[in-house]
Amino acid sequence: MPVPTLRRTFSLLTAAFAATAAALTVPAAPALAANPYERGPAPTNASIEAARGSFAIAQVTVARSSVSGFGGGTIYYPTDTSAGTFGAVAISPGFTASQSSVAWLGPRLASQGFVVITIDTLSTLDQPDSRGTQLLAALDYLTGTSSVRTRIDASRLGVMGHSMGGGGSLSAARTRPALQAAVPLTPWHGTKSWSTVRVPTLIVGAESDTVAPVSSHAEPFYTSMTSAPEKAYLELNNASHSAPTSGQSVTAAKYSLSWLKRWIDDDTRYDQFLCPAPSGTAIQEYRATCPHA
Repeated sequence: MPVPTLRRTFSLLTAAFAATAAALTVPAAPALAANPYERGPAPTNASIEAARGSFAIAQVTVARSSVSGFGGGTIYYPTDTSAGTFGAVAISPGFTASQSSVAWLGPRLASQGFVVITIDTLSTLDQPDSRGTQLLAALDYLTGTSSVRTRIDASRLGVMGHSMGGGGSLSAARTRPALQAAVPLTPWHGTKSWSTVRVPTLIVGAESDTVAPVSSHAEPFYTSMTSAPEKAYLELNNASHSAPTSGQSVTAAKYSLSWLKRWIDDDTRYDQFLCPAPSGTAIQEYRATCPHA
């Protein structure tokens, strides 16, 4: 066979082989998308203990006269919207207290990538269930008519509160199972069974609490939550009822942040701080449904 014919035949065979190989090649599986709700850099122990996170924040006062269903408050929010919308958290003070008692949590959480509203209640004497209703009214205001509503993902919301405000956050979680997280801080409530709560809940108790002793409040609340998909109980070592309002409870703040990040943002980067159970001199006891589903 002449050389040109051989070359032409070889070229045809080579092309046919390449086409066959391409047809048999299995397409590569697409890369898994990163969690679209992650906000901020990868966390470290130092970053979750810090008084401020990576986001610059601003705040706006909500006048009592401009809203209904709660007593006004203060909104803290990240100024950068390049990462998308944020989850939101409403926080209630306790019996006889104003929002100033929980205000330290506003900038701390907002700078980590949340929109936060600390509320005043309609009356400083409001009972826990009323405070729970007011927390939900505050979230509805945030997502419905507030000046920051476009910054919020209305499907990713949580509640917190201290003392009767903590009891209120339990009540809110029972009323609205679509919430993504609840964090009652040294909670007080006359109801002891929360078996219908279906919201991931972190309860923070204090070993030396004489106002809402853990034996009759935080512990039975936690134990009764048989329907919660995830739950945890953190007891602060040698701490009083007011520990979560002092602005000095780094332990309460770091694990509250981790819980909110894990369940509101579905950010599994924070699992490392919650599971396995944390320990240390500041923690008297920690119980949890660990590992998380």
